[in-house]
Amino acid sequence: MAVDGRAIQVRRAAAASAIGTTIEWYDFFLYNTAAALVFPHLFFPASSSYAGAMQSFATYAVGFAARPLGAAVFGHWGDRIGRKATLIVTLVLMGTASALVGLLPGTDVAGPAAPLALVLLRVVQGMAIGGEWSGSVLLTMEWGDQRRRGLLGSFAQVGVPIGLVLGTGGMTLLSALLPDRAFDSWGWRIPFLASLILVLVGLVIRLRILETPMFAAVLADKRAARSPVPEVVRRHWREILLSAGLRFSEQMPFYLFTSYVLKYLHDERLYSKTFVLNAVLLAAALQLVTIPWFSLLSDRVGRKRVYLAGAVSTALLAFPYFAVLQGGSRAVVVIAIVASLIPHAMQYGPQAALIGETFPTRLRYGGAGLGYQLASVFAGGPAPLLATWLLHATGTPFAIAAYVVLAAAVTVVCTTLLPDRSQADIADDSTYAS
Repeated sequence: MAVDGRAIQVRRAAAASAIGTTIEWYDFFLYNTAAALVFPHLFFPASSSYAGAMQSFATYAVGFAARPLGAAVFGHWGDRIGRKATLIVTLVLMGTASALVGLLPGTDVAGPAAPLALVLLRVVQGMAIGGEWSGSVLLTMEWGDQRRRGLLGSFAQVGVPIGLVLGTGGMTLLSALLPDRAFDSWGWRIPFLASLILVLVGLVIRLRILETPMFAAVLADKRAARSPVPEVVRRHWREILLSAGLRFSEQMPFYLFTSYVLKYLHDERLYSKTFVLNAVLLAAALQLVTIPWFSLLSDRVGRKRVYLAGAVSTALLAFPYFAVLQGGSRAVVVIAIVASLIPHAMQYGPQAALIGETFPTRLRYGGAGLGYQLASVFAGGPAPLLATWLLHATGTPFAIAAYVVLAAAVTVVCTTLLPDRSQADIADDSTYAS
């Protein structure tokens, strides 16, 4: 392919990666916000405040449990037929499931069928996210300049704060404009239904990209694995587990800092929904800068150095963060919420390349997806649920801070043990010879 043609495809791949994950995470964060603010009384009205929160966050956790299944299913096809076709399917699944959530009646109308339908749609969302991430990362990593894999991989990662800004921003606007009764009844549904419009935009972009050169070469040489997921588990199980473990101090605190914090500050400190949503929105907006910056830095100084600095910073921030939430002024609370996502960006930005570089091309979609999503079962998914229980059982948010420090310790160990292939040729299978 001519240089100009390749440059066009790189730009399209970057746009497809960023916009696709933006749409996916927009839908996902809508659910997160609704799970904290709306779903407890809509789907679990007979429960106490504590029980309703636990039940709502349990449906939240179900989506995370479905992610590794989605990574396995879509990882198979991503490494069999290609990245492009698989990513189109995940996009349609996510958008459709989210729109249907916006149409669900509450328990007062549909009875037990309402929370059951919510759980089923959450499973579909989780499976779609499970197949989305690794494909989006590989679009840019396998198309672009290999000396800038950290920066290129971050295009998919930037979709997370953009999705958080759009999803949380939509909820913030509606909660500010509508009375509480109207917001809780129908206002929250509007952003979910808007998912269908965003899906159409994403499809137009993804249909215009070509298969990545690295995987196209695998197909041309007939080197595609017949059963890629079992093969990658058999050959690279250690790398999959380490990839999952290195995410603990990135993923688990992130969902505490963006989802559970909504519930805590609204219930414990009696702050308005709009105030807390605005603070999270500001923190997410800052990540639009910090994620690519730390990703670029990882291209220059090495992935693991930046990542480990982020994990240690997360541990150092944990106790001061919850001390501020418990007793700080409104202004200091906002600063704490914004600051909490900086260590996350230090990890999340370089993470795409760090995990993607760990697996050979013919097994990369499934291997990276499984490693990335397996953490969801043990780190991200249970986080709000365990935080709610810890606060209820101990009466202090510092128990949650200790939980964050433990997650950071897991990350430091796993990151240290994982090879750093920042400067390696990931198109060459001999790079991965054991």
